[in-house]
Amino acid sequence: MKRFYREVAVHSDAEGHFITLDGRAIKTQRGRPQRVPARALAEAMAAEWEMQGEVIDPAHFVYRDMADYAIDVVPEERAAIIAKLLRYGETDTLCYRADPDEPLWHRQRTVWDPLVEAYEAREGVKLERVSGVVARPHPRATGERLEARLATLDDFTLAAAEQATALAASLCIGLSALEPEADGEMLWDAANLEEDWQVEQWGEDEEASARRARRLESFLKSIAFARLAAELQPIHSATSPATWLAARLSAGPTKPASGSATATRASNRRLTTAEPSPLRTASKITTASRLRAS
Repeated sequence: MKRFYREVAVHSDAEGHFITLDGRAIKTQRGRPQRVPARALAEAMAAEWEMQGEVIDPAHFVYRDMADYAIDVVPEERAAIIAKLLRYGETDTLCYRADPDEPLWHRQRTVWDPLVEAYEAREGVKLERVSGVVARPHPRATGERLEARLATLDDFTLAAAEQATALAASLCIGLSALEPEADGEMLWDAANLEEDWQVEQWGEDEEASARRARRLESFLKSIAFARLAAELQPIHSATSPATWLAARLSAGPTKPASGSATATRASNRRLTTAEPSPLRTASKITTASRLRAS
């Protein structure tokens, strides 16, 4: 679709912050008013429209799609989304280790244990670690506390947590990513430790490396979305949301890696691809038809 608008503007009213194209307010994919809770997020979404060229590229509407998901889907499917996230918690990637006599086990302990221990202390839970792929249930109280914790998240934060958790195949990583000083790239490296290990042993696969880079970009954007919705500056930026977004869209891929994973992790990856992702939400409505008079 060719670009059909000239002016992009951000406005605020009692219901939140919204974007207009040539004075016309944008609605969500399901026709609801597209109001977001923070002006910083609205400005980042406006930047996605501003940076479009003569031909609109839907792939650059990441924040718009996540906002639509938070408005259209999350309120109606909160229980299902929380249940999905709890399944990731039940078989969390960071709890399944190699055998203690393997070198990989030592790296997993070095990288994962500090993250898991901090998560346990912060959330007031206890996670069972196991070598191999046979599931060992966490204490019942852990599931109850995590369910209560997820229930406290607003719709926009829950959308971001769902995206980050699914990409990392780890609720520990997903909730840790919501912390104010979270290091997104460090968390992503931890989530992909097994794949990185395989690369060290057997070398890189170009296609898998490109896929890892794309998933990292989506993971970082889910963190940024949560921070923008909470009026927090994206952790990677000391500049405006629009400037930060422009840098992320134009940046090349970061260090890639790929490889095999444990059976439990593979099960979570299948869950990731089987269920809709906020960043992959596909609109069945044309962009132009989503505009309505404000």
